[in-house]
Amino acid sequence: MTTLTLDLPEALTAELDAAVEAGWFTSQAEAVRAAVRDMMSHQKLALLEQQQLADIDWSVSTAAKRP
Repeated sequence: MTTLTLDLPEALTAELDAAVEAGWFTSQAEAVRAAVRDMMSHQKLALLEQQQLADIDWSVSTAAKRP
């Protein structure tokens, strides 16, 4: 596992601490790992959607060129 050091604004740190205190996460580190996982998952889905839309556009344009 890699250790990262990061600086967060005080307001975000307070929200992070509140989430841990509320029991949503067991630690700040767990919360940050969950956030990074969610972000990466979202980015992968967005990229997949972009690729699928490009494939659809290609198919439509190819079909329109047929006699």
